[in-house]
Amino acid sequence: MNKAFILLIALIFTSCSSKVVPVDSNQKVESAEGITEPKKPKDTEVWEPKPKVVLVNEETKIPSDAIVLFNGRNFDEWVSSVDSSQVTWVLNPDKSMTVKNKAGDIQTKRNFGDIQLHIEWKSSEEIRGHGQHRSNSGVFMQNRYEVQVLDNNDNETYVNGQVGSIYKQGIPLAKASAKTGHWNVYDIIYHAPKFDSAGTKIKPGSITVLHNGVLIQDHYKIKGTTEFIGWPKNEAHGKAPIKLQDHRDNSGVSYRNIWVREL
Repeated sequence: MNKAFILLIALIFTSCSSKVVPVDSNQKVESAEGITEPKKPKDTEVWEPKPKVVLVNEETKIPSDAIVLFNGRNFDEWVSSVDSSQVTWVLNPDKSMTVKNKAGDIQTKRNFGDIQLHIEWKSSEEIRGHGQHRSNSGVFMQNRYEVQVLDNNDNETYVNGQVGSIYKQGIPLAKASAKTGHWNVYDIIYHAPKFDSAGTKIKPGSITVLHNGVLIQDHYKIKGTTEFIGWPKNEAHGKAPIKLQDHRDNSGVSYRNIWVREL
């Protein structure tokens, strides 16, 4: 028997034996990539890095790492979007604020990127107008991307402009509105779009919205800026304010209990 034949037999034996899977669960089991599968529970335990501790206030339900943007006492965290002057919206005894008609939008003094936002809003108890003119306002991420606020109770409108829509873009998965004149809650998870050094968008922004605890936007990929007429735009930008809209049609929309966590 020559040496070449002996070498061939050895290679065949080695190749076959490497594919044998042990029947004993205590023996090593290798994947197709040759990575050894863990044999003990502790082999898949990860101990670092430890997540930070966030405490939630039992009374207010506000997380300990949140920035309180409005607690009903003042407008210290806000300015007019028109000219950065002092806010002139109505501060109410019940620790809410109400849009002052034709006073203009307001926005946060701080700029934000990726956030978790909690905001409560209420339509006017008095029916004012119909369609898009009934308690219309909006919550804008980075001063550009709007989550619609509207009284849709017995008040139909186009579905990409109804309550909870990403205005003129994302149709809500459900309509979970409170009764007219009652408080609603939006819990929003927002991730900002990414742009390269040339200003080209390389990753769209995304938004998830819970309306009164109901999922109505599920990681929706934002097409671009909110536009009343025309297509969404995608000019490069960085962090920017959160904006609340004065629709300038005597909306009577109120807001309260606004806080944000930076992600």
